[in-house]
Parts: sequence; C-alpha cells; structure tokens
Amino acid sequence: MILHISSPDEWAADQERGEIRPDSLDAVGFVHCSDPGSVHLPANLFYAGRTDLLLLVVDPAGLPVKWEPGDPEHPTGVWFPHVYGPIPVESVVRVLDFPPGDDGVLRLPATF
Repeated sequence: MILHISSPDEWAADQERGEIRPDSLDAVGFVHCSDPGSVHLPANLFYAGRTDLLLLVVDPAGLPVKWEPGDPEHPTGVWFPHVYGPIPVESVVRVLDFPPGDDGVLRLPATF
C-alpha cells in the first residue's frame, strides 16, 4: 500500500470528481505519495501545524507508480512512490485521520 496526504475538503472534491488529481499532478506530472515508513517525512516538512489531515491508503495495483528520490533529496536517500496519472477513488482502500501527536509531530497512525 502507498499513502497520500489530503485534507477533508480535497478528499470530498476527489470523491465527487472520481479521482485524486491534486495540483501537483498538473505542476510536476505526478501525484505525491509515500510508503508507511516515510510518510512522516513529507508530512512534517510540508504540513507541520496542520490538524485537519487525512491519510488515504491507496492500493497501487494497476497504477503508474514510479519510485523516485524526493526533491530535494532526503539525506537518508529515501525514495517515494510517485503516481504518474490520476488515482481512481476506487483505489483508496482506507481513509485515516492523520492528526499530530501531543508534541505536534505527524506520525503514521497506530490504527494503520
């Protein structure tokens, strides 16, 4: 499974449209995703302080996924799954609340 960070409003719009197609798809050509071991990295880099996030659990079967380094590259060399095209909402198998911990840090939910 791969993970995509979203807001409730974005997820509602995606469901209405039938696909996950954030602005990043148009700007960089892919939908940003992570794996369970790395989702905390972009979460805390780009979404620090947010308390309204969701974590969409996506089944990557049949999706055009390419594993690539982040931009900028992470010091550990971790790569991320980028989906080169929209993600059908049917590929989302679970939606989890993604709140920060008491310390304000975003981590993979224990319910994952």
